[in-house]
Amino acid sequence: MEPIVLYCKSYRGDVLRAHRLAVSVQKFNADAIPFYISAPEADMPLFRERLAGFEITFITDEQIIAANPKHNLEQIRAMPGHLGQQVVKSEFWRLGLSENFVCLDSDNEFIRPFYKADFLAPDGHPYTVITEGKEFLDFSARYHMPKVPANFKKDSLQVQELFGREGKIYSFGIPPLVWSKQVWHALEEGMLIPRNQSLADLLVQYPHELRLYGEALLKYRPIPLWPSEDIFKDYLYQNQYFYDKKRGVTDAMLSENYLGIVRQSNWDGKHFGLPKKSLASRLVKKMKKLIRWFSV
Repeated sequence: MEPIVLYCKSYRGDVLRAHRLAVSVQKFNADAIPFYISAPEADMPLFRERLAGFEITFITDEQIIAANPKHNLEQIRAMPGHLGQQVVKSEFWRLGLSENFVCLDSDNEFIRPFYKADFLAPDGHPYTVITEGKEFLDFSARYHMPKVPANFKKDSLQVQELFGREGKIYSFGIPPLVWSKQVWHALEEGMLIPRNQSLADLLVQYPHELRLYGEALLKYRPIPLWPSEDIFKDYLYQNQYFYDKKRGVTDAMLSENYLGIVRQSNWDGKHFGLPKKSLASRLVKKMKKLIRWFSV
């Protein structure tokens, strides 16, 4: 079993972003960490065609779902897309491929060489992104977005109450994140089995897989907590990205502190020649995604 692998859950609408990610992995994967991508079975021929020639092992989402006998494939398919995606990403550990995995999104891109030591502490356990989310909370305050901190607090306290934890509210980052199979197993043993639930059942009630992972780590302590800031520089908004570009911020500058960058897919579609959505549609999607990240 590998100590760590790279894993990205994608779908046909993100295949070009997944290609960009694959290019960056091929260029900067200094330790040759195994790279896995999953997508729905129906999308797999497209991924094999567009990502031919890369060192990637393809897995279908259906294979991951089937690894947990408590999950019903039709149930997962009937869930809203963002919830079904959370189930698949969070159940990757059940395949028994690695002790830990770097959970990537298709809109992630590495910008400098990376090594196992960037993700694993000296004792072999993963670094965990855990912050108070002040950078984006400050951004929301400056741009008069009161729903962001309100939802961040509401959703955070909801999950904290589930685990019986008091104290500071934490953000557990956005992908890429390093997850340990031991934490997901502890969540199953400590919460899902006693409640007679599957992970899909729990996510319907608490649709925040990133926060469930983080709070499970704090609750059950199956691994040591090695805290870390965000691994990538995240550009949630298009104006953030172009503001940095106007100031002359380059990938080389960012690489001094980050392994890569995230250009959120809610505004980055034009880079891939994708159909441009209406302004109203893009604004709604942007707000929903911001609220989601601050619910983690």
